[in-house]
Amino acid sequence: MKKLFFALAVITCVTVSTANAQKLLRFGIKGGANLGKIDGTGYDEAFKLGYHLGAFAQINLVKGFGIQPELVFSSTKAEVKNTSEFELDNEFQNLKETKPKLNYLSIPILANIDLGSPRFKLQVGPQFSILTSKKKNVFQEGKEAFKSGDFSAVGGLWLQLPIVNISARYVVGLSNVNDVTVAGATDPSKWKNQSIQLGVGITL
Repeated sequence: MKKLFFALAVITCVTVSTANAQKLLRFGIKGGANLGKIDGTGYDEAFKLGYHLGAFAQINLVKGFGIQPELVFSSTKAEVKNTSEFELDNEFQNLKETKPKLNYLSIPILANIDLGSPRFKLQVGPQFSILTSKKKNVFQEGKEAFKSGDFSAVGGLWLQLPIVNISARYVVGLSNVNDVTVAGATDPSKWKNQSIQLGVGITL
């Protein structure tokens, strides 16, 4: 996975240099809502409201197709449920740690595909995220609950107005971010991030 991400980063850098020479490169910023959840045993299935902020570059390679690398910071909360598999004892019931706050720094590299108009685009591609802050695991003292890296697939739509851009995308985690080791467990539960991002930005 690291080799794949490194290869994508190198390809992006080379493409940026070529596109810049041809004056086919644009930059911008964006931000908005980040509705996130952890899909897995022991967590509430409802999406929790957070936010995201980021910057992007649009590289038009040929008519109707380009790529869009981004750097995005996102923040959201998950909520632990008291299930038979994750039974919290009473001393943990009212602690903030039952709602861990997860902050990620993400690098999506998306294909931009025009949908009948250069202003309306389909976006698809991979995303690699680094966990920048996390709560200690409430189930086992002293253990880190979440892995530091997450690999995801992204799909969404992008509307490019003269200056303003509007975006909506769905991010599906492909990596198991559960880093909890439970004594006696032979098949630990898989936790995967999911999020819906709704954003508004400015294209320069």
